[in-house]
Amino acid sequence: MNQTSQISFTSRAMVGAAWMVAAGIAFSILNVITQWLTMKLAFPSASAAFWQYAIALVFSLPFLRRVGFGAMRTRYPWRHVVRVAFAAFGVTTWVAGLASVPIWQAIALVMTSPFFIIMGARIFLGEYIGPARWAATGTGFVGAMIILQPWSDSFSWAAFLPILSALLWGASSLITKSLTGVERPETITVWLLALLTPINGGLAVAAGFSIPSGLTLLLFVVAGLLTVIAQYFLTLAYSTADAAYIQPFDDLKLPLNVFAGWLVFGYAPTGYLWLGALLILGASLFIMLNEMKKERGAG
Repeated sequence: MNQTSQISFTSRAMVGAAWMVAAGIAFSILNVITQWLTMKLAFPSASAAFWQYAIALVFSLPFLRRVGFGAMRTRYPWRHVVRVAFAAFGVTTWVAGLASVPIWQAIALVMTSPFFIIMGARIFLGEYIGPARWAATGTGFVGAMIILQPWSDSFSWAAFLPILSALLWGASSLITKSLTGVERPETITVWLLALLTPINGGLAVAAGFSIPSGLTLLLFVVAGLLTVIAQYFLTLAYSTADAAYIQPFDDLKLPLNVFAGWLVFGYAPTGYLWLGALLILGASLFIMLNEMKKERGAG
C-alpha cells in the first residue's frame, strides 16, 4: 500500500469514526428526550414510540419519494413483516424501559443484543459457534446480571425491558441478515419505513392511544428529527469506512448516555455498572476482533 492510499484509508476511517460518534451523540440526546417524555411528563410509552417514529417517517418522505414504493416488490413479504414486527416491539419495550430505569442502565443492558444474535445465528441460521464466541457470550450475560442485580432489594422487573428490546432487535437483525442475500438494500429499508409506524400505531391503540400537544408535541418533533439524523449518521459511518474499524466507536454510546443522564436527570451510576459494562464491552470487542482474525485467515 503506497503512502497516498494509506493516508486515504486512514482519513476514511477517521471520518467514519467521526460519523459514528456523531450518531452516538444524537442517540444520547434522543434517549434523554424520550425519557423526559415518558418518565417526567408521564406520556404513555407505546404512544411515545408511535409518535417518535411517525414523525421520523414524515422526515423520511423525501427518501421514499426518491426510491418509490416500487422498491417494495419482493418474494418474501412475510419475512419483511415479521422482521419489522420484531423491530416495532423492540422499540416499544425500549421506550417502556426508558420510562422505568435510568438511561445508563438501559443502555448497558441493551448492549447485550450481539449475544442474542450469536445464539440466534446458531439456532436459526445453523452457523457454527466456536468455544471462544460462546465464552464471550457467557461473559456478556454475566456483565448484564451484575448490572441487573436481580438479588438486590432495589431490583425492579422493569429492568428486564432493555434486555427484551435487545432480544427483539437481535431477532430483527437476524432476519435482516437473511434478507441481505436476496433483497436490495432499498427494499429492506422501504419495508421498514412503511410498516414500522402502522405496527407501532396498533400497539399504541391497544395500550390506550394518546395525542401530544404543546411541549410534548414539540419534543416529539425534535425526537423524530433526531431519529432520522442519527440513522443517517450511522449510514454515513458505515458507507465511509469498514464496519470492523468503526464499530468500537459505537460503544461510546455508553459513556455518552451516562453523561447525558447525569447532566439532565442527576443519575449517578454506581461502581457495579462499570464492572458489568466492562464485561459486556470486552466481550463484544473480543467477538469483533475474533471475527476480523477469521476473515483475514479466510482471505
